[in-house]
Amino acid sequence: MKQRITFALLFFVLLANAQHGQKVFGKDPLINLENFDKQRVYWGYFLGFNSFDYKFDYKVNGPDINVDRTFGFSVGLVGDLRLSNFINLRFEPGLFYTQRNLTYSNFTRDLDAKREVPATYIHFPLLLKFSSVRTGNIRPYLLAGLSRTLNLASNSKSEDDNSQQKFRVKPWTSNYELGFGIDLYLEYFKFSPSIRGVFGTGDELIRDKDPNSPWTGNINSMSTRAILINFTFH
Repeated sequence: MKQRITFALLFFVLLANAQHGQKVFGKDPLINLENFDKQRVYWGYFLGFNSFDYKFDYKVNGPDINVDRTFGFSVGLVGDLRLSNFINLRFEPGLFYTQRNLTYSNFTRDLDAKREVPATYIHFPLLLKFSSVRTGNIRPYLLAGLSRTLNLASNSKSEDDNSQQKFRVKPWTSNYELGFGIDLYLEYFKFSPSIRGVFGTGDELIRDKDPNSPWTGNINSMSTRAILINFTFH
């Protein structure tokens, strides 16, 4: 995970220092979209990548459940309301496709030891954007807020559980989010790469019928952790 975050930070630094057309980010840049941020409301969309994890809290010390994270794909819309010159309220509903692969170390058969946990999330974040003073065509910002997420692939209504190879989670989760990004003012549009952490606040696990289940019996709580890398176009 640290390597992925480092790669994303390096990407932003290189992007912010790149030349785009005629002296856009140089010493004396040609100012683009000078009045763009004076709009009361504006819209956009984002494309991006995500990496979802689980944070486990165990009842007693024992073998950890290993989570193999994969890169997923994200797409969504952005609505931005200007509250002041430096604070905006943002609503960014999105659709996220991702998968986590769980491995239990206390089994010998792969059929019992491995669980694939695909997810299709509809994500509803409400965020505050805190922007710095614009310098030429660059304006860094911080993001913080709350979100609710609906998992369309939760298996929450299934009567089967892990004894039938069915891993189940709750359909709705609540989260808080923290992140940062850079607004880059190009000739015809504003491009905003950002990176954000998502932290689930509640227990998402639906336990097996057997209270001593080797898959869920020792789990006190299980909550989402995720990294979102978004590329937003306004």
